Amino acid sequence: MSRRPSFPARLPEDGTRPPQPRGSASVPLPPQRVAPAGVGLDSQAIRTRMVQKLAAQGVGDPRVLGAMGAVERHRFVDSALVNQAYEDTSLPIGLGQTISKPSVVARMIELLLAGRTDAQGRLGRVLEVGTGCGYQAAVLGLVASEVYSVERLRGLHDKARDNLRPFRLPNVHLLFGDGMAGYAKGAPYAGIIAAAGGEAIPQTWTDQLAVGGRIVAPMVLATGQQALVVVEKTAGQLKQTVLESVHFVPLKSGVA
Repeated sequence: MSRRPSFPARLPEDGTRPPQPRGSASVPLPPQRVAPAGVGLDSQAIRTRMVQKLAAQGVGDPRVLGAMGAVERHRFVDSALVNQAYEDTSLPIGLGQTISKPSVVARMIELLLAGRTDAQGRLGRVLEVGTGCGYQAAVLGLVASEVYSVERLRGLHDKARDNLRPFRLPNVHLLFGDGMAGYAKGAPYAGIIAAAGGEAIPQTWTDQLAVGGRIVAPMVLATGQQALVVVEKTAGQLKQTVLESVHFVPLKSGVA
């Protein structure tokens, strides 16, 4: 008489089936689940879907769409929020700050690119005020020759540095300091972009802007609401255009 197997029967470590008692029916093993390829956060497919949504929302510049599709946004958000990384929503990044919605990042960079560019269609030097987690700086690094990004919060400056290190973008320079003062050593700038809004565009920014350049930034209007503003600099003149309503953190001076 054959010996009955103990219960519960254990699969050997090599995955083979334990011996079956004579006369018993063979019970098939459950199929192993295999994760489908190309659907993870690291896949190009998920970024392509985000880019398609941006195009459907009106972003038409192929330089912007290409850069947005190349930068992995999930690497700039906290691990608890990675499943929302490619949704069109802002997400907290700590210290009361947020990473902007992909549609807002794309919109602002597209407005910046409508200004002064070189023969290859690239921006020259760009000043970013408010590095945050570093995501927008990474996108800018793919459409501009040089990016100087200033962050006033030490904790976010350090986080952005860690986030950007794997991307190896030699043309992106992170600075800890007061963004309202700009960065005179890098001026003049072909473009200045801000991730915080005040009641006026600081004169230091317009002073550091090159002729033919643009500032794209949120600004608080007389109504108390924020709107996206484009400032264009021509010889001896500044032209300001108020666009759609937006919601950004307040522009502050000093460091913390």
